[in-house]
Amino acid sequence: MNNDYNIKKELLSPPGDTIQETLDKIGMNQYELAERLGKNIKNVNQIIKGKESITTAIAIALEKVLGIPADFWIERERQYRKELAEIEFDEFLESCKDWIKNFPISSMIKLGWIPGSKNPIELSKVLLNYFGIASPEQWNTLYLNKAASVAFKISLAHINEPEAVTVWLRKGELDAKKLEVKEFNKELFKNNFEKIKELSFNHPADFKDQLQKLCSEAGVAVVYTPNIPKATISGAARWIFNTTVPLIQLSGRYKTNDHFWFTFFHEAAHILLHGKKDIFLEDVTGLKIDKEKETEADKFAGKIFIPDQLYWQLLQLKPFTESSILNFSKINRIHPAIIVGRLQHDDEIPHSRFNEIKIYIDLFN
Repeated sequence: MNNDYNIKKELLSPPGDTIQETLDKIGMNQYELAERLGKNIKNVNQIIKGKESITTAIAIALEKVLGIPADFWIERERQYRKELAEIEFDEFLESCKDWIKNFPISSMIKLGWIPGSKNPIELSKVLLNYFGIASPEQWNTLYLNKAASVAFKISLAHINEPEAVTVWLRKGELDAKKLEVKEFNKELFKNNFEKIKELSFNHPADFKDQLQKLCSEAGVAVVYTPNIPKATISGAARWIFNTTVPLIQLSGRYKTNDHFWFTFFHEAAHILLHGKKDIFLEDVTGLKIDKEKETEADKFAGKIFIPDQLYWQLLQLKPFTESSILNFSKINRIHPAIIVGRLQHDDEIPHSRFNEIKIYIDLFN
């Protein structure tokens, strides 16, 4: 394959070819050109062979000596160097083609996240564009290197499938760029919780659009990203765009409304309570987590819907019946599925009970 790239390089015509053609036409040799340019013969020979670039100064000098405008030489040089760089980059990607093997390419193509191709070099280019990086080495630096501290704040080197996880996370960033999100307003975000709780109680068909709008008004980007093979993440929270925009990324993994709303408020807790430099990923095997912060986010989400005093009142209803749960739900405007989910989580009822109360959701159909 390297021979193919060498042939492509040899077939490229450097600007020096045009210089030589012009010299032949006017009957001038390289020695005379060197004298007229004020350069030594070695420099002129290197320029003609394409081994030395035509600078702006040389282009102006060639205009004076050969009568061909400097802009022509500058553009001729630019185009040649661009084409040469593209061949050399393809040659580099050929040596890195194993890089793409662990990425969920077929799923990304099926979901429309990247254009399809069977050419590994083209797929490598597509992946580089997707991640916004110059080479596979930058992917390693951003996502695996513990020293990375600018674009991504944690290392994924020890998780099972870092390629798939980074694809999922990157999709969240790309979708967040499409949103119109105002400047972050912490108080407005907290104040909108009452509206979001009411939204969770009514659970209208367009609940995810309304949630996205309420959060955008407060400066929080909320995006919905389907799970992909080897990246079955339920949610993530982090600050993006140089820590100016908080991002909550949800997959709707468990497909019931109680899980969806709990996950949202869990991620919201991370945004409100924890640092801008932290990244929180839910359900990623092998990722080192801060158990204290995760517990804090769990408690925050639980109390948003059912504060301690109200939870005590709920427990007085034991033994629970569907009727008592529905009545408690109506009085306190908490969706019954959220009540059931909380009781199941706390082992107050078996996980098999009252699941018919829950609403099945699929964020992407």
